[in-house]
Amino acid sequence: MRDFLSVTDLSRDELRRVLDRALQLKLETKQGRWRTELVGKTVALLFQKPSLRTRVSFEQAIRHLGGHALYLSPSEVGLGERESVPDVARVLSRYVDGIVLRANHHSDVEMLARYASVPVINALSDLTHPCQALADLLTVREKKMRLSGLVMAYVGDGNNVAHSLILGAAKTGIHLRIACPSGFEPQAAIVDTAALDREATGATLSVMRSPADAAAGADILYTDVWTSMGQETESEGRRRAFIGYRIDAQLLALAKPEAIVMHDLPAHRGEEITDEVIDGPQSVVFDQAENRLHAQKGLLSVIFDG
Repeated sequence: MRDFLSVTDLSRDELRRVLDRALQLKLETKQGRWRTELVGKTVALLFQKPSLRTRVSFEQAIRHLGGHALYLSPSEVGLGERESVPDVARVLSRYVDGIVLRANHHSDVEMLARYASVPVINALSDLTHPCQALADLLTVREKKMRLSGLVMAYVGDGNNVAHSLILGAAKTGIHLRIACPSGFEPQAAIVDTAALDREATGATLSVMRSPADAAAGADILYTDVWTSMGQETESEGRRRAFIGYRIDAQLLALAKPEAIVMHDLPAHRGEEITDEVIDGPQSVVFDQAENRLHAQKGLLSVIFDG
């Protein structure tokens, strides 16, 4: 494995290996032990969008593995504007040992990987959010001690987070139900891409309109913002479209009593999730946020250490 642009870049065995490594590294971190996979290496963090969790978790992950992180802000590079994506890829490959890209467009992620001679990791694009999916799967495995056979209800927009959950659930045997308004379904190409993995693991995928139907008897409830970064001009229309697509106490009561609640953050409290749920005893949202660090350490460790 050289690049990590999508969950599809991992086989089922490789995904299990990354999660195993992440759990191992999380334990070692709690014990004050660091690794050396990135000693003498520099990884560039090339961001077109600002971020709290992505930047800090990757910087710390690289540091914990003995490496050096070099942050490049949107204004410093002007990827695809001031300088072409292929040129940036070829130049950075001469300077650093890996590139983490948080991009506006997935096509830029693919092009950067095509022209770079060092590993490229997709830290977010408009199509997928694979590093978030790794943290999500790690969190579920920690809390439920397994993945296969669990039921996850995702309530909200069929966006990049939903796409990566579809791919990750298929590879791990999770039964995923997505409740979304008409016109906000996940892309058919993503659904089709995961079909072979679903067949192999026995996972199922259902796309429906009713949040209540999705939540009924679920082991996990998951939601994301109705309006993502870059969609601000659509915010009012999206608020109207997503009325009723919120995790509140009433929806949570339909799930299993021991169900957990997830959100990738940042949260728009009062819109897609209520305060009493995100701050309540069934929420694992901040454990999930912490696991961005450990999941990315597991990924980096496998990429650079084999």
